[in-house]
Amino acid sequence: MTLEQVVIGLIRIAGSLPVLRWALAGALIAIVVDFSDLFFMAVIDLGGLGDYQSFDKWVDLVYMFSFLWVANRWSGPERTIALGLFAFRMIGFVLFEITGARTVLLVFPNVFEFWFVFVAIRLHYRPSYQMTRGRLAKWLAVTLVLKMGQEWVLHGGRYLDDFTLFEAVEAIWDFVIFWT
Repeated sequence: MTLEQVVIGLIRIAGSLPVLRWALAGALIAIVVDFSDLFFMAVIDLGGLGDYQSFDKWVDLVYMFSFLWVANRWSGPERTIALGLFAFRMIGFVLFEITGARTVLLVFPNVFEFWFVFVAIRLHYRPSYQMTRGRLAKWLAVTLVLKMGQEWVLHGGRYLDDFTLFEAVEAIWDFVIFWT
């Protein structure tokens, strides 16, 4: 293990913990810190990350287990769906570790993450919102579509593989300026 892996891993672990106190804010912090790898890989040179995808998936487990801890305190179908989505992603994680094929991550997307954020938003802003079967199906479909889009960008099209955070921000800036 390189010093760079230790530093980035500790940052990711620290970013995963606020969710245990503040579900919504903590989840958003964990997700932002998850993407911070792009920044840190560009500015830290302490031995590299080796197999980045495998490293990333292992460190993701910290925030996922933190999310799971919180989701396990929920009740009703939101909890059941969260636990099922977590188990589904764990199957994908194990298969990814066995095969190393990023396409596995498309077949087993981390919908758990987006579902968790959705439920945290609902509980924070609209706790009295009734989750009927129809609404559960609708919101689960929305989280699936959004997550599949993200998974395709990351693992299907691999659009960010050759970008550092600085290059990604510059490309987005150039795109925005072009259209203004």
